[in-house]
Amino acid sequence: MKIAVLSDSHYETSFINDIKEYLEDIDIILHCGDGAPDTKALSNIFRGEIYAVKGNCDMSKEYPLERIIEVMGIKIFMTHGHMYNVKNEYNTIFYKGKEVDADIVLFGHSHKALIKEYDGLVIMNPGSISLPYGRAKRTFGIIEILKNNKRNISIKEIE
Repeated sequence: MKIAVLSDSHYETSFINDIKEYLEDIDIILHCGDGAPDTKALSNIFRGEIYAVKGNCDMSKEYPLERIIEVMGIKIFMTHGHMYNVKNEYNTIFYKGKEVDADIVLFGHSHKALIKEYDGLVIMNPGSISLPYGRAKRTFGIIEILKNNKRNISIKEIE
């Protein structure tokens, strides 16, 4: 099972087309907000499941601020991150992940790609597919769930 994790597309649907080639073997797309409605453009090029959460720049009431999904026994907590001070520290979001008994916590907001693991919990920010932080490249995340709850988690740069 392969999951693409996107965030901070900021209504630049042209950038959605830039990741089209990376979606060929993806089963699920998760969007961590600030451009959650861009998932409608994704549904034109992707036929799998798509889940999104609302970011601080998303005005639509269509998306929740947080959500938990379970994939092959892996519990994933998603949020945008603005309510958890992720531009300054990761303790708050880490403890939220522990509180909800998540295996993986996904967030955006800072536009900085990140993968950290501590005490059995992985936190990931896929970066931004439209407006990367500083001189970083545009990025998104990949979570591959294998048998026996093994996971490969990585950040992909968009060429």
